[in-house]
Amino acid sequence: VQLQASGGGLMQAGGSLRLSCAASGGSFSHSFSNYAMGWFRQTPGKERDLVAAINWSGGSLYYADSVGGRFAISRDNAKNTVYLQMNSLKPEDTAIYYCAARNYQYRSSWSDYDYWGQGTLVTVSS
Repeated sequence: VQLQASGGGLMQAGGSLRLSCAASGGSFSHSFSNYAMGWFRQTPGKERDLVAAINWSGGSLYYADSVGGRFAISRDNAKNTVYLQMNSLKPEDTAIYYCAARNYQYRSSWSDYDYWGQGTLVTVSS
């Protein structure tokens, strides 16, 4: 099974980026819709924190307080892909962003996720 994150880059404050995470292989191939997906971010010396999450059906969403109203998570089960639309970016959004998967319902701790993408770097300049 594989999660491939993409879409990171360098952006000025106030700009937008959209991250994508494509799932493939194993159980993702025929049951991606059974998985909750999360986007985490991490900066040097800090823990990996949950930024946004979506449950298996897309009917339940979570956003960290720091990104609420600016970020939007969505999924396209037909494409086995989850997205993170990031608007009004701030320098403090600078981090490596990881997508992760676990069965059905999302959890807030990185240790509750079973599968991880490789990370994509987002840098926001002031």
